[in-house]
Amino acid sequence: MRVLVLNGGSSSFKCWLSELSGGVFPVVPPKPLWEAHIDLKRDSRIDEVLEPVLKSVPGPIDVAGHRIVHGGPRYRESTELTPEVRAAISREAEMAPAHNRFELAAIQTVERTLGTGIPQIAVFDTAFHSTLEPPAYVYPGPYEWLDEGIRRYGFHGISQHHATKRAAEILGNETLRLIVCHVGNGASLAAVKDGKSVDTTMGFTPLEGLMMGTRSGSIDPGIILYLLRHRGYTADRLDHILNQESGLTGVSGVSGDMREILAAIDQGNPRAKLAFDIYAHRLCREAGAMLTVLGGADALVFTGGVGENCPQLRDIVTRQFSFVPGIRVLVVHAEEEWEIAQECYRVTHRLH
Repeated sequence: MRVLVLNGGSSSFKCWLSELSGGVFPVVPPKPLWEAHIDLKRDSRIDEVLEPVLKSVPGPIDVAGHRIVHGGPRYRESTELTPEVRAAISREAEMAPAHNRFELAAIQTVERTLGTGIPQIAVFDTAFHSTLEPPAYVYPGPYEWLDEGIRRYGFHGISQHHATKRAAEILGNETLRLIVCHVGNGASLAAVKDGKSVDTTMGFTPLEGLMMGTRSGSIDPGIILYLLRHRGYTADRLDHILNQESGLTGVSGVSGDMREILAAIDQGNPRAKLAFDIYAHRLCREAGAMLTVLGGADALVFTGGVGENCPQLRDIVTRQFSFVPGIRVLVVHAEEEWEIAQECYRVTHRLH
């Protein structure tokens, strides 16, 4: 089975073609048959940048799989992209505005470019966190919120699931307590026990939790009320500030790209240094929370662009965790495309 994977993030789009057979797959993927990477600008139109890439895919395609960030309360496992599923993804777009709308556009572009005869599969980032128990996913507001679907969903689950399996393979043990740190332009932690997510830092939307490239992460909700009441901010303006003008970008005034932050620090930029220090402090603090939820940890697992490529950040977290006896530190290359391809194989064979 030839599977085309489309993995849309907040700042890039990855396309990946692989061939799968047999139903039993290695944790570390084989080399893809073909791949492409698209950097997205703020004003990028997905159809315009994706269509020529899709036309360059070599050979036949049996199924196309998409990373879908938010599946809402109903879709907690991979599924075929029927009109009903597409409508649900559209409804959840407000909770993941930097992702779901892009992903819907990609689905439409695949259909228009490659034809309606190719089945498409949705693989949800929230699925890995469907194992959270109520104390972890219910917010301490009015209970009626839960009936409205306001709860912790968690994100980056595809990446964190792969990192969990890879850590188990490296350590030769599946009964582990892991703090899985997916740290990229978006960033979140997962507390994983015996292969299952038991807590995570992102919540109802991908805005909660860690400081990120352009997102604030968790802040006092009173700040929002203050800005609404006394500064005349609109909801749309706040949405843009918290998702696009905060995090490393907002504090440093330089960039949301950690590589550019580190370069600015080397040039003596004090705001870049402050941004990095806040980023590291909040990562350590939230990782400490995951440690207490697990009651200890066997390993810290770093994945994602920053997690894999910023040893300065890993060193800070590792030093802060030096009091934990026997903890290992692992760096796992993110393999979301391979996870999505495997899910496409399983769903397709389940359907047929």
